[in-house]
Amino acid sequence: MADEVVERIVVAAPPGAVFDAVADVRRMARLSPECFATWVLSRSPGRLPGRFVGFNRRGPYVWFTTCRVVAAEPGAEFAFDVTTFGLPVARWGFRLAPADGGTQVSQYWIDQRVRGAMILGRVFTGKVANARPAANREGMRITLDRLKRQLESPRDA
Repeated sequence: MADEVVERIVVAAPPGAVFDAVADVRRMARLSPECFATWVLSRSPGRLPGRFVGFNRRGPYVWFTTCRVVAAEPGAEFAFDVTTFGLPVARWGFRLAPADGGTQVSQYWIDQRVRGAMILGRVFTGKVANARPAANREGMRITLDRLKRQLESPRDA
Protein backbone atom coordinates (compact mmCIF):
# COMPACT_ATOMS: atom_id res chain seq x y z
CA MET A 1 0.00 0.00 0.00
CA ALA A 2 1.20 3.51 -0.70
CA ASP A 3 -1.78 5.65 0.27
CA GLU A 4 -1.16 9.11 1.64
CA VAL A 5 -3.94 11.18 3.14
CA VAL A 6 -3.52 14.89 3.94
CA GLU A 7 -5.93 17.32 5.59
CA ARG A 8 -5.23 21.02 6.21
CA ILE A 9 -6.53 23.82 8.37
CA VAL A 10 -5.37 27.32 9.32
CA VAL A 11 -5.06 27.94 13.05
CA ALA A 12 -4.84 31.44 14.49
CA ALA A 13 -1.71 30.65 16.50
CA PRO A 14 2.02 30.90 15.79
CA PRO A 15 3.85 27.81 14.43
CA GLY A 16 5.72 27.35 17.71
CA ALA A 17 2.51 27.09 19.72
CA VAL A 18 1.02 24.65 17.21
CA PHE A 19 4.20 22.55 17.30
CA ASP A 20 4.10 22.43 21.11
CA ALA A 21 0.51 21.22 20.96
CA VAL A 22 1.03 18.43 18.42
CA ALA A 23 4.39 17.34 19.89
CA ASP A 24 2.73 16.83 23.28
CA VAL A 25 1.53 13.33 22.38
CA ARG A 26 -0.42 13.08 25.63
CA ARG A 27 -2.67 15.83 24.27
CA MET A 28 -3.65 13.57 21.34
CA ALA A 29 -6.16 11.83 23.61
CA ARG A 30 -8.16 15.11 23.61
CA LEU A 31 -7.72 15.75 19.90
CA SER A 32 -8.11 12.42 18.12
CA PRO A 33 -11.44 10.60 17.85
CA GLU A 34 -9.57 7.24 18.10
CA CYS A 35 -6.68 7.79 20.53
CA PHE A 36 -7.78 7.74 24.15
CA ALA A 37 -4.39 7.60 25.91
CA THR A 38 -0.65 7.62 25.34
CA TRP A 39 2.24 6.34 27.40
CA VAL A 40 5.60 8.01 26.77
CA LEU A 41 8.37 5.40 26.88
CA SER A 42 11.35 7.69 26.24
CA ARG A 43 12.18 11.33 25.67
CA SER A 44 14.81 13.05 23.56
CA PRO A 45 17.43 15.28 25.20
CA GLY A 46 15.13 18.22 24.34
CA ARG A 47 12.38 16.54 26.41
CA LEU A 48 10.27 15.76 23.35
CA PRO A 49 8.87 12.23 23.18
CA GLY A 50 11.13 9.72 21.46
CA ARG A 51 8.99 6.61 21.73
CA PHE A 52 5.45 6.14 22.99
CA VAL A 53 2.51 3.77 22.99
CA GLY A 54 -0.82 4.94 21.64
CA PHE A 55 -4.04 3.38 22.95
CA ASN A 56 -6.92 3.58 20.49
CA ARG A 57 -10.61 2.84 20.34
CA ARG A 58 -13.12 2.73 17.49
CA GLY A 59 -16.55 1.52 18.55
CA PRO A 60 -16.09 -1.78 20.40
CA TYR A 61 -12.53 -2.24 19.07
CA VAL A 62 -9.53 -1.35 21.26
CA TRP A 63 -5.88 -1.64 20.22
CA PHE A 64 -2.44 -0.23 20.92
CA THR A 65 0.46 0.79 18.72
CA THR A 66 4.12 1.50 19.37
CA CYS A 67 5.35 4.81 17.97
CA ARG A 68 8.79 6.29 17.30
CA VAL A 69 9.26 10.00 16.61
CA VAL A 70 11.04 10.49 13.27
CA ALA A 71 10.74 14.29 12.83
CA ALA A 72 10.68 16.95 15.52
CA GLU A 73 11.50 20.36 14.03
CA PRO A 74 9.95 23.05 16.25
CA GLY A 75 7.61 25.26 14.28
CA ALA A 76 7.92 23.07 11.16
CA GLU A 77 7.13 19.36 11.54
CA PHE A 78 6.35 16.61 14.02
CA ALA A 79 6.00 13.01 12.80
CA PHE A 80 6.13 9.47 14.11
CA ASP A 81 6.21 5.97 12.70
CA VAL A 82 3.64 3.51 14.00
CA THR A 83 4.14 -0.24 14.35
CA THR A 84 2.11 -3.06 15.81
CA PHE A 85 3.72 -6.27 16.99
CA GLY A 86 6.87 -5.17 15.15
CA LEU A 87 5.09 -4.69 11.81
CA PRO A 88 5.09 -1.28 10.09
CA VAL A 89 1.70 0.42 10.02
CA ALA A 90 1.98 4.10 9.09
CA ARG A 91 3.68 7.43 9.44
CA TRP A 92 1.57 10.13 11.06
CA GLY A 93 2.69 13.72 11.06
CA PHE A 94 1.99 17.41 11.12
CA ARG A 95 3.67 19.93 8.82
CA LEU A 96 3.42 23.57 9.84
CA ALA A 97 3.79 26.68 7.70
CA PRO A 98 3.15 30.37 8.40
CA ALA A 99 -0.15 31.54 6.94
CA ASP A 100 -2.12 34.77 6.97
CA GLY A 101 -3.53 34.97 10.45
CA GLY A 102 -1.57 32.07 11.91
CA THR A 103 -0.30 28.66 10.88
CA GLN A 104 -1.35 26.24 8.17
CA VAL A 105 -1.39 22.80 9.75
CA SER A 106 -1.20 19.82 7.39
CA GLN A 107 -1.83 16.52 9.12
CA TYR A 108 -0.74 13.53 7.08
CA TRP A 109 -0.92 9.76 7.19
CA ILE A 110 1.25 7.54 5.00
CA ASP A 111 0.21 3.91 4.84
CA GLN A 112 3.18 1.60 5.46
CA ARG A 113 1.29 -1.61 6.16
CA VAL A 114 2.46 -4.98 4.97
CA ARG A 115 0.06 -7.90 4.65
CA GLY A 116 0.41 -9.01 8.27
CA ALA A 117 -0.34 -5.54 9.57
CA MET A 118 -3.40 -5.32 7.30
CA ILE A 119 -4.78 -8.53 8.77
CA LEU A 120 -4.06 -7.38 12.35
CA GLY A 121 -5.63 -4.02 11.50
CA ARG A 122 -8.88 -5.69 10.47
CA VAL A 123 -8.92 -7.79 13.64
CA PHE A 124 -8.11 -4.93 16.03
CA THR A 125 -9.74 -1.89 14.40
CA GLY A 126 -12.69 -3.42 12.60
CA LYS A 127 -11.69 -1.70 9.33
CA VAL A 128 -10.59 -3.54 6.22
CA ALA A 129 -7.35 -2.23 4.72
CA ASN A 130 -8.96 -0.34 1.85
CA ALA A 131 -11.39 1.45 4.24
CA ARG A 132 -8.62 2.81 6.47
CA PRO A 133 -7.72 5.88 4.33
CA ALA A 134 -11.31 7.18 4.41
CA ALA A 135 -11.63 6.49 8.15
CA ASN A 136 -8.36 8.31 8.80
CA ARG A 137 -9.39 11.30 6.66
CA GLU A 138 -12.57 11.64 8.73
CA GLY A 139 -10.57 11.37 11.96
CA MET A 140 -7.99 13.90 10.77
CA ARG A 141 -10.72 16.47 10.07
CA ILE A 142 -12.01 16.02 13.61
CA THR A 143 -8.48 16.19 15.07
CA LEU A 144 -7.62 19.40 13.21
CA ASP A 145 -10.91 21.04 14.14
CA ARG A 146 -10.33 20.21 17.82
CA LEU A 147 -6.74 21.49 17.61
CA LYS A 148 -7.99 24.76 16.11
CA ARG A 149 -10.66 25.19 18.78
CA GLN A 150 -8.21 24.45 21.60
CA LEU A 151 -5.51 26.81 20.34
CA GLU A 152 -7.92 29.60 19.48
CA SER A 153 -9.92 29.48 22.72
CA PRO A 154 -9.33 32.47 25.01
CA ARG A 155 -8.08 30.31 27.90
CA ASP A 156 -5.25 28.84 25.74
CA ALA A 157 -4.24 32.21 24.30
